[in-house]
Amino acid sequence: MSDVSGLMPLRHAEISVGQTLHWPVYDQDGRLLLDSGVIVADQSQLERLLEIGYCDANSLWDTIPSKLASQETRMSLNASAAQSKSATSAPLDAHKEVVMELDSVRWNVGETLYLQMHDQTAMRYTVKLIGFVKNKSIFVTAPMADGKAVLIRDGQTFIVRAFPGKKAYAFTASALKYVYSPYPYLHLSYPKQVRCTTIRQGSRAVVKIIASVTVGDPPETAAATLGDISMGGTSGVIKKPLGKKGDTGQIKFKVNAAGSDEFLTLNIILRSIAPTENGLEFRHGFEFTDVSTQSKLILSAFVHQTLAEMD
Repeated sequence: MSDVSGLMPLRHAEISVGQTLHWPVYDQDGRLLLDSGVIVADQSQLERLLEIGYCDANSLWDTIPSKLASQETRMSLNASAAQSKSATSAPLDAHKEVVMELDSVRWNVGETLYLQMHDQTAMRYTVKLIGFVKNKSIFVTAPMADGKAVLIRDGQTFIVRAFPGKKAYAFTASALKYVYSPYPYLHLSYPKQVRCTTIRQGSRAVVKIIASVTVGDPPETAAATLGDISMGGTSGVIKKPLGKKGDTGQIKFKVNAAGSDEFLTLNIILRSIAPTENGLEFRHGFEFTDVSTQSKLILSAFVHQTLAEMD
């Protein structure tokens, strides 16, 4: 398996000693460790798999049952999906949104969560999951700004998001209690339901990113404003035509993935050039090629994060 963008840590799965694996297990670079059908022999092997193992997100999540929401909540989902699913036994259907209980989500301590203020959508914070007490509270690290803990009032409502693997999760929670000692952390209300969406490989996230593009022979370089991006490519507006269809080159730009600024340098093929609506600029379409494992992971995190925030 060479494409690692869809790999999810095996710790998100429910496996035990003596269980038959229903999906192949890979390492972080996509190399096969165990094929499907293998039985987990002992506790030592189980612990090792949970430490270093990964599996394809679609294969994993298609085997996990979920409980759908009440009829009122289901009406906000795709109608045909709601009608065809059983309220207690339906598996997660790829590319569609379902509503599940938090107990069905196998997050771990240290998972990155994103808080967006419900009444001030521009205010967003990155926090880490500390733990939870079922049906009581979720504990997360204190929201920070400029290296200092942000003051959060009791009752403040947040949209909380996470996107491990190829899944985007979202739920609403309110601040129950801000604890200052012995270190600052935040109690959030325990959600009754969590929305889960599978991100398609070709889904394009709307962005506004300034990039440096170099294509052609001899090479030409220009600044581009990227308007959308996916795991497979991007499109950007440039003031003049740059190169011709089929030219190869590189694109460089910065993204914020999982709370960190990352610089990407990706190989590209120029696939299209067309005038913009005003006729004064030109939209270029680029396909990413030979993307490294590390760049795929960064790109995947950024695309999934952006798509989740657009929801």
